[in-house]
Amino acid sequence: MLKAAILGATGMVGQRFIEQLQNHPDFAIEVLSASERSAGGRYGESVEWTLEKEIPAAIKEMQIASTSVEGVEAAGKVDVIFSALPAAVAANVEPEFAKVFPVFTNASAFRQEPDVPILIPEINADHVRIIKAQREKRGWKGFIVTNPNCTTVGLALSLKPIMDGFGISSVRMVSMQAVSGAGFRGQDAVSAMQITDNVIPFIKMEEAKVEFETRKILGAVQNSRFRPAPFDIETSCNRVPVLDGHTECVFVETKRKVDPGEAEEAMAGFKGQPQQLHLPSAPKRPIWVFKGDTRPQPRYDRMLEGGMAIAVGRVRAGSSNRSLRYVSVVHNTIRGSAGGSVLNAELMKAGGYL
Repeated sequence: MLKAAILGATGMVGQRFIEQLQNHPDFAIEVLSASERSAGGRYGESVEWTLEKEIPAAIKEMQIASTSVEGVEAAGKVDVIFSALPAAVAANVEPEFAKVFPVFTNASAFRQEPDVPILIPEINADHVRIIKAQREKRGWKGFIVTNPNCTTVGLALSLKPIMDGFGISSVRMVSMQAVSGAGFRGQDAVSAMQITDNVIPFIKMEEAKVEFETRKILGAVQNSRFRPAPFDIETSCNRVPVLDGHTECVFVETKRKVDPGEAEEAMAGFKGQPQQLHLPSAPKRPIWVFKGDTRPQPRYDRMLEGGMAIAVGRVRAGSSNRSLRYVSVVHNTIRGSAGGSVLNAELMKAGGYL
């Protein structure tokens, strides 16, 4: 059993990490860290808990450590780090931890680095090969592995079987993103006055993240360098009054003729290394495909397989026999954040990196 520290444990994603790691067969929560104003206090007294399940009793009594290598090490013996830090904080803090520990992060700070993988284990498990170059270049004993932006996960997972079966020339995507993706507090949080009876047609930096990350994830690693997938992608990201679950309308131009029924079959049957290895957090079916015109919907479909599977529906032909349209839903704070990071750590453990 590997002992884990959660950085940024009082935030929404930190709470999801606690949820995902409860009774985990490979990882046990040893240390919780948060900002200096919370350090030293009991977790139950410091957190504004937002999840439906109660705070586990043992977690409630844990003392919060400061978010530094010294603070975490003083609080307990740790083998692995899960980071829910804001990007601006992560940029400075995570490299210090990576000198010593494996770091699995939800932050965006290192996703564009040329030696840091953005992992979705069903798609690009082989990208972990870049870790050797990362360690050599930076002189780290540990490493940093990121999971994607929460919107990227639903898009990239649904595109992978289409790319494998029919090739991709271009992608267009319009998102309708849940308010939990903005966080509960902080500068990016959305107030009730802003979002009630409203749609906000802009999310800072979101479109650039999704476009870059999708091509990196669906690309290849050659000679210790990432080669992005060679297709065009354009996105438009919107915030909508939904609590959890990002909905995406996707338009794909394929290289070969594509039949909607064949595309549905390819997505429904898609599996990857997590399923082959029977990793603890892996959904048995990464993509659930729905028939009919009314699914997927975030209210009904975000919790498929504990929130770790995505839902796809309304798969239909586009304007030519090389185009496809569909809708996907992903749980943004489970598969799109904490759950995705835990699955990444499970993959790395199975590969002998931990």
